[in-house]
Amino acid sequence: MASQNRNSHDPRSALEDTAGLTGRGRGRQAVELPEPYNAVMDDYAAVLRSAQLSDQTRRTYASKVRQYLAWIAGADGAAKALEATDARDRAVRDYQTHLQTVLKRKPATINNALAAINDFYVRRGIGPASAERPDLSPSAPKTLSKRAALRFLRSVETCPSARDRAIALVPFYAGARIAEITALNVQDVRLTARKSTLRIYGRAETLREIPIHPQLRRALTDWLDERADRPATESPALFLNQRGTRLSVSAAHNIITTIAHTGRLHNTTAHVLRHTFATRLVRGGTDLMIVAELLGHTRLETTRMYTNRLPCPTHFIKALELLDVDQ
Repeated sequence: MASQNRNSHDPRSALEDTAGLTGRGRGRQAVELPEPYNAVMDDYAAVLRSAQLSDQTRRTYASKVRQYLAWIAGADGAAKALEATDARDRAVRDYQTHLQTVLKRKPATINNALAAINDFYVRRGIGPASAERPDLSPSAPKTLSKRAALRFLRSVETCPSARDRAIALVPFYAGARIAEITALNVQDVRLTARKSTLRIYGRAETLREIPIHPQLRRALTDWLDERADRPATESPALFLNQRGTRLSVSAAHNIITTIAHTGRLHNTTAHVLRHTFATRLVRGGTDLMIVAELLGHTRLETTRMYTNRLPCPTHFIKALELLDVDQ
């Protein structure tokens, strides 16, 4: 499973809501930026429109980066923070401190801001900042129990739509995010007699290749056969709507929740299915590095939340016992 930057892939649907990216449209009053920061923001917003991200992620990144640019605009040596790596790191760390101590933002909010800022710097060709993200609370994510997972799978089996069955199984068997599901193209599904893989483009447009589970392979094959029998479409998208264009994130979300409701499972989303995928792998003994690769995590600390337990002295003793060698 290789993770790499996206270099040549069919562009996904661009965001039409320009105001949502520039911050000069609907909603609350946007932070005004002086030049040259306003031009920098406009350039970043233009890049976001063609980036392989969900519409919500584009709007969030644009908002967070605008707030960051407004902050550094009033700082000493701010211009260098947009070009030099050492000045970038100092500015980002200072901004993180500002969010923590002055604005009293929660760790999750700060991490979201840092993710957006890193995306901004990566797209400027400088690379992510060297800033340690605050730890989140150790609470385990919501997942399906084994019994609930079986009910979900039975509900998927009774769904008459081949497309919807495939959509529901991608997060359960491949751990994909909802935006990653709708971003899939037909060419991302590679089915051969010996090996089947699913190419998923994740955050920061990184690529990971996931082996396709037999149940997911069956569902994808059924949908690809049905898709091929539909009227010809120019869209490269794997999952199509009734108009023959790429399915939206909201539509995919509704499909998954509807199937879950049929199985009397409420509040079951693609994210819950992704968490279920990860949790079952970790508790089954899969190495955290492998799970992190499958999920597209860049930080192993993010994957550790699926362990749902902290190490105790017994764990350390058992670990050291592995060093014993018979003489």
